[in-house]
Amino acid sequence: MSDRSAVRSPRQQPATSARVLSPAGRRRGIAAVAVLAAALAAGGVLPASATPAAAPAASVTAATANTSAGKRDVALRQGLTDLVRKDKYPAALASAVGRDGRARNYAVGTGDLRTGAPAPVDGRVRAGSNTKTFVAAVVLQLVGEGKVDLDAPIEDYLPKLVRGEGIDGRKISVRQLLNHTSGLPNYTEYMLDDLLGNDRHTYVQPRTLLDVALEHKALFAPGKKWSYSNTNYVLAGLLIEKVTRRPLDEQIAHRVIDRIGLRHTYFPGVGEQRIRGEHPRAYHSPKQGAPLVDFTELDPSWGWAAGQIVSTPSDLNRFFKALLDGKLLKPAQVGQLRTTVAVPEEWGGKGVRYGLGVTSTPLSCGGTMWGHGGDIPGHATRTGVTDDGRATAIALTANMAPTPQGPEHALTVLDASFCKK
Repeated sequence: MSDRSAVRSPRQQPATSARVLSPAGRRRGIAAVAVLAAALAAGGVLPASATPAAAPAASVTAATANTSAGKRDVALRQGLTDLVRKDKYPAALASAVGRDGRARNYAVGTGDLRTGAPAPVDGRVRAGSNTKTFVAAVVLQLVGEGKVDLDAPIEDYLPKLVRGEGIDGRKISVRQLLNHTSGLPNYTEYMLDDLLGNDRHTYVQPRTLLDVALEHKALFAPGKKWSYSNTNYVLAGLLIEKVTRRPLDEQIAHRVIDRIGLRHTYFPGVGEQRIRGEHPRAYHSPKQGAPLVDFTELDPSWGWAAGQIVSTPSDLNRFFKALLDGKLLKPAQVGQLRTTVAVPEEWGGKGVRYGLGVTSTPLSCGGTMWGHGGDIPGHATRTGVTDDGRATAIALTANMAPTPQGPEHALTVLDASFCKK
């Protein structure tokens, strides 16, 4: 038995109908994350031009249209409409919370390109890398309970597991995992093509994800640079399971989801490929302008602690507000969460910084919004909350933008939801 196999997850076994990708059958390194042509190997093809521009499912009265809140409401609705009409996303969903605590939900576009059904208001979507923030919250709760030390090496919790060329778990701290300064390679870059093709419905064990990453050399020495890596959060998930002796999904549900009443958020079970409840269909394209492929059903296990959660825009707002308001963490841990490091401008944009599972982004009107984002085949989500209690979450039903400007426009819409005067 190898050193890595000495750490076993207490999770359940996959359903017998699901294919299993195990450490013994680790994936070969093939193509970088940007090459997505294998997506066309699965699902029915739909033309991007089939996306009609539907009217928003929310409105603002004339009495409030001239207020700051009313103008932001109009800007958000118009922005979502433009994302559908101009950027050709099938659908755009959003939820916004004002200073008064009132939530407004929106849906623009088509929820199913085959039937023409409208997008459901506050429908469930795959939240992608927003999962990282849930995982960081649990780790920080364990820090507050004295069970985890942020500056201790991951070796203390997962002995002899993190080893590779230039990789040594004795030199990588828990904090460096959470803020992406570990130097660990990103497993997604080496297996995504397969997961978008023949392995789209394959269950992948978390240890396999780690093993794929450890086959490649370190990007840099721990703490010397910054590089976003899903591998960091797979290790954070394994840390949670080792310390609590319970499955990750159970800990997220008990410590976060149930605690603050996220009624439409869940961590999919092993082999669970369909999205529960009301949701729009999800679409993927290998490149801008190419036909869309229905990617609603897939096995999200390859995201695991880095990107497996399903949620709604309103639940994401509720989560991020609770997190930043200290309803999930002690004050010391909120401070640790908000302690940021610089990130390359090409990754997040000018002035963006990364904390422990959260980003801080300067607003065009001054101030900062805290949040994250998520991209997983079929969905793209962007979230932001401010210290005065406002929050916005946007979900798009394609993660590869049909137009080159789509992702930038989505961030502009998010900013306008806070800054339009």
